[in-house]
Amino acid sequence: MAHDHASHDHSPAGHSHGHVHGSTDKKRVLIAACLTGGFMVAEALGGLLTGSLALLADAGHMLADSIALGLAWYAFHLTGRPATGRLTYGFARVKTLVAYTNGIAIFVIALWIVYEAWGRLMNPAPVLGGPMLVVAVAGLLVNLASFFVLHGGDRESLNMRGAILHVLGDLLGSAAAIAAALIILATGWTPIDPILSVLVSLLILSTAWSLMREAAHVLLEGVPASLDRDVVAKDIEGAVKGVREVHHMHVWSLDGTSNMATLHACLNDGVDPHVAVSAIKKRLAAKHGIEHATVETEFGQCADSHDEHDHHHDHNHAHGAPADRRHYH
Repeated sequence: MAHDHASHDHSPAGHSHGHVHGSTDKKRVLIAACLTGGFMVAEALGGLLTGSLALLADAGHMLADSIALGLAWYAFHLTGRPATGRLTYGFARVKTLVAYTNGIAIFVIALWIVYEAWGRLMNPAPVLGGPMLVVAVAGLLVNLASFFVLHGGDRESLNMRGAILHVLGDLLGSAAAIAAALIILATGWTPIDPILSVLVSLLILSTAWSLMREAAHVLLEGVPASLDRDVVAKDIEGAVKGVREVHHMHVWSLDGTSNMATLHACLNDGVDPHVAVSAIKKRLAAKHGIEHATVETEFGQCADSHDEHDHHHDHNHAHGAPADRRHYH
């Protein structure tokens, strides 16, 4: 399908706002990655010296998190690059891909901690409570610093939310390690160490699952949660003069924040197609937040249907069918 330049309805104000957010988010993520990566080494050594699984679990999280934060920084770095002849939408979706990969990484580490904890419960190991407490408190302070650095960023960004999620996991891990150290110092009961590490893992598994589900929805080009494709189509039919029917409509998001659409607009006889397309794009941008739309106009029969029955069937049942993939390009 011909893809006219007019379909880029990006408002300059919105674009510059996004750019400013992106550059500050990029700096925030880099600071958090350095803080997390630096302390991860200290915490891993502390876990080995004290024999604490809770500390090792938190160090494992911090390892994943420093890698994840590094990837998140790289995703922000790539997003600034212009589109190419091969990647016509640019690199915006790298952030979503990183968010999804982060979710998988957290899952794997959390399952490893559960497995390790089971072994520790079967065969309790000695744990040095005093040094463990010192390392855990230092870890909590570093994670709090990272959290506040990231917390000022763009909350709409999946990439940013993924980064914050990692640091929240670390905060929980440090808090659990402190609690375990205090109980070990007070009572000498070492099984609390693996028990609390499992609780942290379960909390992190649930948050990782929700992040992965959201990122997967974007990667599968699902309709954004804030929009209803059928409601948008009905709104255009009702609000734009001369539009008889809207069909073959696809709505998706490039990166969780930038929404796009393709659609066929069946016009009444005598309507100026250019005026109709312009009105549809303005309506989509102003009312529904869809910045980039490709509109195909038609009079009478749809160019993609062989007869009226096929057309009607497609309109009712196959809006989201991938058979019509060329409308995405």
